[in-house]
Amino acid sequence: MKYFGFVLFFCFFHMNSSASEKPTIRIGVQVSGTLAWELAVLQDRDKLKNAGFQIETLPVANSEAGKIALQSGAVDMIVSDWIWVSRMRAEGSDFTFYPYSTASGSLMVPEKSPIKTLNDLKGKRLGIAGGELDKNWLLLQALTQKNNHDLNSNVEKVFGAPPLINEQLKLGRVDAALNYWHFGAKLESQGYRQLIDGKGILKGLGIQENVPSLGYVFKQSWADSHKTDLINFFEAGKKAKQSLCTSDSDWKLITPLTQSDDPTTQAKLRQRYCEGEISQWGVSEQQAAEHIYSLLRKVSNNQLTGKSEHLQAGTFWQ
Repeated sequence: MKYFGFVLFFCFFHMNSSASEKPTIRIGVQVSGTLAWELAVLQDRDKLKNAGFQIETLPVANSEAGKIALQSGAVDMIVSDWIWVSRMRAEGSDFTFYPYSTASGSLMVPEKSPIKTLNDLKGKRLGIAGGELDKNWLLLQALTQKNNHDLNSNVEKVFGAPPLINEQLKLGRVDAALNYWHFGAKLESQGYRQLIDGKGILKGLGIQENVPSLGYVFKQSWADSHKTDLINFFEAGKKAKQSLCTSDSDWKLITPLTQSDDPTTQAKLRQRYCEGEISQWGVSEQQAAEHIYSLLRKVSNNQLTGKSEHLQAGTFWQ
């Protein structure tokens, strides 16, 4: 029933937006993604009533479906990562990126696990959300390699979808789980312990800046002709995100979209979500992104990044 209600929400939102003659921003939104939270706040509080644009949403099943929708022209914007943007630009596309969140993955273990450090993972079963090219997994390898520990060959790897990896940890079929931030938050609320998160991995690699892991992705050519509306949308989205962190009524509004009614889980989700706020985005963060790109390129042997030695010019929307 929750999923059905969610679809109805999107259909209703779509119909409302179609009734106006304002310029339309078409957005591909993952059913389980946090962008849906902010859009729900914008709609419910009528924050876009006086905006010079309207929003149309297309539900997409996952990140790959969102990329397909963007490439086909079915939507104008999705939330994705800048590694993919750079790779697409290297292949001739004009996609560009604007930061959305610094929230990233986390490595979780049971509360009483004997695993206290990354070195303790040796000989253990490690559950990894995604596949061999998951960015959290690649960066974790880079960190252990820096400390003369080849994690890739020293653990038994179990890859799977995020819900499955959480379940494997709960059943004791893996000793640790590397998962996306909201799945980690749900484990934390159930007493599991965070060994390290994405920001901790970056700091261990000498990167102090909070580099956004996800952002809005759209075509540069489209942005050039919708610049004012785009800037206004980003500002509205930022205010909606802040309201979710400061207004209990707004947070209560989006509770059904979090797929959890447990107050402890809700509190942890809210905490981790708000920690992902973009506080700074400038030259130093973009230079740090270049550093991260080099690490990912090396560890993945070009498989994630493509053969380009550097981030493509225009990857980040100015």
